Amino acid sequence: MEIKKLKNILEAVLLAAERSLTVIQLETIFELDEERPTRDEIRKALHEMADDFEVRGFELKQVASGFRLQVRQEYATWVGRLWEEKPARYTRALLETMALIAYRQPITRGEIEEVRGVSVSSNIIKTLLERDWIKVLGHKDVPGKPTLYGTTKEFLDYFNLQKLDQLPTLAEIKDLDSIHPELQLDEDITEGSDSSEAGDTGQNEGIQPSDDDNEVQSSTDTDEDLQGEDETVEAVEHVTAEMDEDVEQESDDKDAESTRPAFNV
Repeated sequence: MEIKKLKNILEAVLLAAERSLTVIQLETIFELDEERPTRDEIRKALHEMADDFEVRGFELKQVASGFRLQVRQEYATWVGRLWEEKPARYTRALLETMALIAYRQPITRGEIEEVRGVSVSSNIIKTLLERDWIKVLGHKDVPGKPTLYGTTKEFLDYFNLQKLDQLPTLAEIKDLDSIHPELQLDEDITEGSDSSEAGDTGQNEGIQPSDDDNEVQSSTDTDEDLQGEDETVEAVEHVTAEMDEDVEQESDDKDAESTRPAFNV
């Protein structure tokens, strides 16, 4: 099969697909054809397509679950104007919890609470499970058999990653103080309960604060308690900032993958 025709077929299939497709899945499309391309030919065609689309408004992206066509992020603002509905914003607590799972998986809910210093809301875990960003990996062999959580391919796909190794490392984290002003998390949800939570934790020192109240970081942690967690906390703060920027883009391109040629970013 001519490479030009093969590229046109692959482009049409990826435009019509509502999900990412692997090379094996793309190969099955040609099963009934007399002139069937090999996997190497399909890979070569995909590589050339990625180069061809460098000057287009969309790109060919390889993620954990395969290849997909998607709108380039720099054009998401205009594409997003096709839809009036805005998705819900995510709190810092949810993004921090997600980051800890991504960096320290497999991890239990108790271990997350130990690092963050607050109780993890059941709604946060429920939301992450419903979004298919995390999954249950098993149970830790300790009393109580706590659930172990890890990330999914859907999580990698959402953030345009092929594998966890592509997450930023601590060596790449610089000037964390400049990151925090850029965070635009939905603090409106929690502002109203700041003062009440502060009062409650002051009067009840033995009670651990909860994400349900305001996801407020406990101020009673000592430097010695946090010394072993410094690197993890830094990684959480950095990836929270990056995840928040990507989540903000969802308001522009939430349904993009259901249109042609606009796909999710």
